Amino acid sequence: MTAEGFRRGVRLGVDVGSVRVGLAACDPGGTIASPVETLRRDARGGSDVERIAAEARERDVIEVVVGHPTSLSGRQGAAAQAARDYAVALARRLAPVPVRLVDERLSTVSAHRALHDAGVRGRRHRAVVDQVAAVTVLQVALDAERASGRPPGSLVEPGTEPDDPAGTPKGNAPG
Repeated sequence: MTAEGFRRGVRLGVDVGSVRVGLAACDPGGTIASPVETLRRDARGGSDVERIAAEARERDVIEVVVGHPTSLSGRQGAAAQAARDYAVALARRLAPVPVRLVDERLSTVSAHRALHDAGVRGRRHRAVVDQVAAVTVLQVALDAERASGRPPGSLVEPGTEPDDPAGTPKGNAPG
């Protein structure tokens, strides 16, 4: 049974790393997340953002969720800022498709553990851990929306800082 307000439709999940970006997608019913691919992070050329945009168009997604790595204490460090910046770049590129930041505490740790438990080691492990982390981010977002009936995380507006979960703006749009 789904919560009232759960939106049907394909979503993409993104796990942003300094070297690689994991990409996952869900089925049209929004039931289960599956790995798509691992992209090489391209901070200068933006080919990774373009690839995500192409995947979003191809799958006709209703939104993209980006993992936001907040520490267990709730503090936001350099990785959280990098994910926020990446989400803003995606929001600009994908508009009007919404981009949301969702808490991804321990998603990469969970991905490493799952791969280790499955006997995946070495280079093969590195090649897929970002996809598995993206699956975790997306599945957590789907489950949260199903439980609450509300879209997960915080909406990222193109050209602005995302709102916090309480809805307090963290920045201003460039003028």
